[in-house]
Amino acid sequence: MQKPALGFWQIWNISFGFFGIQIGFALQNTNVSRIFQTLGAPIETLPLLWLAAPLTGLLVQPIIGYFSDRTWTGLGRRRPYFLAGAILTTIALLVMPNSPMLWLAAVMLWLLDASINISMEPFRAFVGDMLPSRQRTRGFAMQTIFIGAGATVASAATWILSDVFGVSDVAPAGIVPDNVKYSFYIGAVALFVSVMWTVITSREYAPDKLAAYDEAERQAMGLPRDPERPPQSSRRYLGSGFGYLVAGLVASAAVYRFNGAQELYVLTGGVAALGLGFILHTVLRAIGQTENFFSHVLEDLNTMPTVMKRLAWVQFFSWAALFMMWIYSTPAVTSFHFGATDTGSEAYSDGANWVGLLFATYNGIAAIYALLLPFMAKRFNRRVTHAINLAIGGVSLASFYFITDPALLWISMIGVGIVWASILTMPYAILSDALPAEKMGVYMGIFNFFIVIPQIVVGSLMGIALRLFLGNEPIHAFLVAGVSLGLAALSVIFVPGRRVVVETGGALAD
Repeated sequence: MQKPALGFWQIWNISFGFFGIQIGFALQNTNVSRIFQTLGAPIETLPLLWLAAPLTGLLVQPIIGYFSDRTWTGLGRRRPYFLAGAILTTIALLVMPNSPMLWLAAVMLWLLDASINISMEPFRAFVGDMLPSRQRTRGFAMQTIFIGAGATVASAATWILSDVFGVSDVAPAGIVPDNVKYSFYIGAVALFVSVMWTVITSREYAPDKLAAYDEAERQAMGLPRDPERPPQSSRRYLGSGFGYLVAGLVASAAVYRFNGAQELYVLTGGVAALGLGFILHTVLRAIGQTENFFSHVLEDLNTMPTVMKRLAWVQFFSWAALFMMWIYSTPAVTSFHFGATDTGSEAYSDGANWVGLLFATYNGIAAIYALLLPFMAKRFNRRVTHAINLAIGGVSLASFYFITDPALLWISMIGVGIVWASILTMPYAILSDALPAEKMGVYMGIFNFFIVIPQIVVGSLMGIALRLFLGNEPIHAFLVAGVSLGLAALSVIFVPGRRVVVETGGALAD
């Protein structure tokens, strides 16, 4: 009753959709700050505007994970969500670069990121569904290869269109240049086609068969489930709820009273909302209405496996660093390395295009480096492999401050590519063995909380920190990001290891 191993092309097919998804994601990461600045956004407001992306992920991914675990149609359980997300993302990519006003561009970022998340979350669970444990490092590495390839194409798109095909990369004030617009149009087509490839060429296991495979594999490999944790008492939920609610309201009042930065309302409001969530869950428990998405997610969050809890800290520091890089790459490189602050100048355009090439570099490196990750997991183990790569990434991000020649920044991007490949592969390979098959989707969605929360923290606090402590110089954010990845590397030490067989020769790795 062991889950069958899949061949190379089968793994290729179940992963290929990520090529298009990452094209959309990379177009967003590479160009959104440029679009916002073109439409008049000051540098200090960029983190707040970027909060649209993580907030939509926080809401969408657990919802999609929960319902995809419970879906079974003619297309299977995950593929209907691939298809719906692809259609919505295609529409959003066509509209985003044509936003005439800043507020509309911010709204479109919400819609674009929500649509990408509808497809992205089930793809993570799909690998866990379809592959036995010994192939999961390879499966997530294949996703990373497509992520790197798609992001390389998307990140270099504006430069290719302008420097190779002669599409204009300048425009009147307040207008997004044509090379940015056309890159979004091409990306929309590529995303839809690649996701459809996975939808058409892949099949899924029925839920009962998947559960049987999961149980048989755990018994064969000696991987017992984490002991069931009793649900938290209603009294404790209620006490926590009132505590968070009061703390959030008091903090919000303090921000208002002392004219604090508006970004802080996202954090204080989030704390208050968490408190309201706990109180609502207590009420639903009292009236016996707990068979709903909201209650299930809160209970699963409370009883998630120990491996997941420890990986949460690794993810927090990792994604805080990545979010700083995505937000500040364009303003940092254009101002520090190209000496340009006028968004309409040729020097700014050159710097922004160079950022696109740098992003293409790190994504290309990630696609190549992902090929090595299964062998590194065999040689060391999954946790040690990830810690090494995180340390390399931390040094590489910090080096942006010390390398003043923009032509040499590709050296830094090699290390960024290494850590990006590892972040996209190793945590999921470690986590998937600790999750029950029937909750793979919802737990992958909850795991996204620990990607989103650090982005919310960065979006709320980094603009303030930059203004008050870092001289309002975007390049200083790269030093903070380097330290954050160093903390992520140290956090891996506390993640429990499990001995599993990996495919690259039958060696043991955790």
